[in-house]
Amino acid sequence: MFSRANLSTTVPRSFLRRATDGVSLLLLLSVLLWGAGCGPKGPKNSVSGKVTLNGKAVAGQVSFIGPDGKEITSGINPDGTYMIPDPPTGQAKIVVKGMPGGGAVAGMQGTKTIEAPGATTAEVGVPPPLKYAAPDNGLTFNVTGGKQTHNIELTP
Repeated sequence: MFSRANLSTTVPRSFLRRATDGVSLLLLLSVLLWGAGCGPKGPKNSVSGKVTLNGKAVAGQVSFIGPDGKEITSGINPDGTYMIPDPPTGQAKIVVKGMPGGGAVAGMQGTKTIEAPGATTAEVGVPPPLKYAAPDNGLTFNVTGGKQTHNIELTP
């Protein structure tokens, strides 16, 4: 067995000092890399909610346009929910457009079932009325920061 006194005489102190420094550096780097992966997930600021037309989920996309003209767009999920990550702060104009190729209609239509090759069927929402595709449609929301909720109820 080695005693501490025996170890210090058989291993040079400069080697022990370098080894200790190397272990300390490795430990510090490990802590820094581990800490970089921690913290809040997702955007710091967001607006989320549900887009509906006469109580039915809307299919398409929603955009928030800030006072500076910055526009953030997000798809609307099949259940009508949306989430705008890091929206522009201030009084935002809201634009709602139909799915590409799906069009938007002036009146309301029911949900429809779509089938894609190799996929299961899915319900998609109703298209939004055309009037909501323009920024001057009257839909606005005051984005103040943090995580906010704003449900958007469209009318025919």
